[in-house]
Amino acid sequence: MSTFIDRDRELSHLHERYRSDRAEFVVLYGRRRVGKSELIDQFLRTATGIHLVAREESKHLQLRRFSADLSAYFKDSFLQKTGFSDWDSFFEYLIQHADDRIVVAIDEFPYLIKEDPSLPSMLQDYWDRRLKETRIVLILSGSSISMMESATMEYGSPLFGRRTGQILLQPLRFIHVLEYLGDMKKAVEFYAVFGGTPAYIMAVDPERDIMKNIEEKVMREDSFLFRDVEFVLRAELVEPRYYFSILFSLAGGNHRIGLICNDTGLSKSVVNKYLSILIDLKLVHRRIPVTEGHRSRKGLYFLSDNLFDFWFSFVNPHLDMLERGNAPLVVDQYVRPQFARYVGKHFEEMVMDLLVHINGDGFLPFVFTRIGSWWHRGEEIDIVCLAENPHRILFCECKWQDGVDAAEVFAGLRRKAPLVSWHNDRRSEYFCVVARSFSRRAEGEGISLDLDDCAALMERGRRGRE
Repeated sequence: MSTFIDRDRELSHLHERYRSDRAEFVVLYGRRRVGKSELIDQFLRTATGIHLVAREESKHLQLRRFSADLSAYFKDSFLQKTGFSDWDSFFEYLIQHADDRIVVAIDEFPYLIKEDPSLPSMLQDYWDRRLKETRIVLILSGSSISMMESATMEYGSPLFGRRTGQILLQPLRFIHVLEYLGDMKKAVEFYAVFGGTPAYIMAVDPERDIMKNIEEKVMREDSFLFRDVEFVLRAELVEPRYYFSILFSLAGGNHRIGLICNDTGLSKSVVNKYLSILIDLKLVHRRIPVTEGHRSRKGLYFLSDNLFDFWFSFVNPHLDMLERGNAPLVVDQYVRPQFARYVGKHFEEMVMDLLVHINGDGFLPFVFTRIGSWWHRGEEIDIVCLAENPHRILFCECKWQDGVDAAEVFAGLRRKAPLVSWHNDRRSEYFCVVARSFSRRAEGEGISLDLDDCAALMERGRRGRE
């Protein structure tokens, strides 16, 4: 199986920039492990250019490293002997070699800024006066989302308005992990644990079952995923203590501000502040009912990365046992008994992604324009799809269970449907249930999909797009 999953859209964007007739300045950023470096390398397989990787070291060593890389790429023995003395000589060298189309990708750009805060101003000067008249495709990449945004996109930055494009690289969608693994049940279980971060997905062994992967890839103290959540948080956050408390509370099912405050003992102002930072880092996201506007006060907060959710649910509470080599015991005593419930709370996200993927393929009763969850006063519906002119609404429940009675689920949906306040007097209503398997389908009452049906829809959609 390929070790590079999807990213067709992002590669297409980069190649479109590469084929343009002007200088391009692209900002590529996203969380650690999300695949930025691999995307650059894949792009450079069919584009002419060089991938420079910055390190957290002195300016002198940074320039020496870039000198060595560029001298090797251009076979320049003089540069190999002399090297760059400063950033001015580095930019002058790029200008001299950019008469023909060339990509220069500088990875982990924030490390360079951290060592030399004047670098964005220098780059702005060179771009405005000379680089933008060349044929260069300059890519600045970085894992520190806040620093990349502040250094390249915010109004006060010297580089504001200079970029010609930007790509915020997101984790892989469920449908792409499903295409990679090739088995629906396995994809659901693996995605619930490892999420869509490419480095995490590539760490798994698809030939072994999910429990063995959890034991060996997440819970063994010598596995890289065992400490990676802590590593990412400590690399991104100055004071991780409160963040750990909030993330642990979210993993425990506290999704409202008040519940998080009660659970952590932190004040509302502190929780709001730290949640805002976690949202900026793409580690937490806020959901609102699909029928509400973005200013709704009904927002709930969830962990954005499934591995973080799993780690705070099952690894962090048992670190002492795991550090003593008791991974098999923790899996048997704590993970296995709660695993179906844990997967179930993520299953609706995967079904939602599947529905988005097949929207417009003709399987659903209409093409929806909005999709999300709904809740109000203790009642909730996993997925609600909406379409305007005429008004149509689809209610869907997701059950990570075998032997589901679809008729019972449809009855529950019909009871809750009138509670969803959205054009109630002039809408057409449809119903759907997705489960591992059914004991009774209740044909004619709505759409019922088991895992085999979902796999067939994915395959039909793939063939239709070929």
